[in-house]
Amino acid sequence: MASDQIHPALEAMKPVARGIAATFGKNCEVVLHDLSEPSSSLIFKAGSVTNREIGAPVTNLVLEALQRYGDATKDLIGYLNRTKDGKVLKSSTIFIRDNSGKIIGCLCINFDLTEFQLAKNILEDFCQLKDLAEAGFERTQEQFARDINEVVDNVVENVLQELGKPVPVMTKEEKVKAVEMLDDRGIFLVKGAVDVVAQALAVSKYTIYNYLEEARALKGNRRAVL
Repeated sequence: MASDQIHPALEAMKPVARGIAATFGKNCEVVLHDLSEPSSSLIFKAGSVTNREIGAPVTNLVLEALQRYGDATKDLIGYLNRTKDGKVLKSSTIFIRDNSGKIIGCLCINFDLTEFQLAKNILEDFCQLKDLAEAGFERTQEQFARDINEVVDNVVENVLQELGKPVPVMTKEEKVKAVEMLDDRGIFLVKGAVDVVAQALAVSKYTIYNYLEEARALKGNRRAVL
């Protein structure tokens, strides 16, 4: 179709199409269709994704939309599309109307997502995370301390918070339970931890040794029963 036969509303969309394609680069194709000639409706293209040329026909989707809804057809934005050669596209079809509201053409954007889909799959695989609970550490949140004393202090604080009772009103059994929980978390592998725990529970370090012995004995008995 000669340029002087193109509707002004369609002619005005050419720089828009060119600008969109230039903005989004080599993966983007923008075409204009003049729907007065469906069999050779493609009158302008910027970029190349679908390998069509000027004079190509309108797509079956546009024909079906117009058949169903006529001039009430709504724009189709961001839908999944695929080419015969396997490209995955994000497409949009925007209908252009004359002053009376009649659809006279459409501007179609096709963005090739194939490379992005590959990158997305790689990133999704890389970003998969496992919960510590799957490895049996339901109550553990790894902490990054500046020194070992901070590690000990954090673990002691977390255990006391889990028990949910102020130290001054804790019974002996509850303190033994606290020592058992701390033992389970490996705190007594740290040199000097007994002194820290003793101070936190307001007892002597010798009492902590007794609590630790009692806690391990209780744990051994529970395992024997199981």
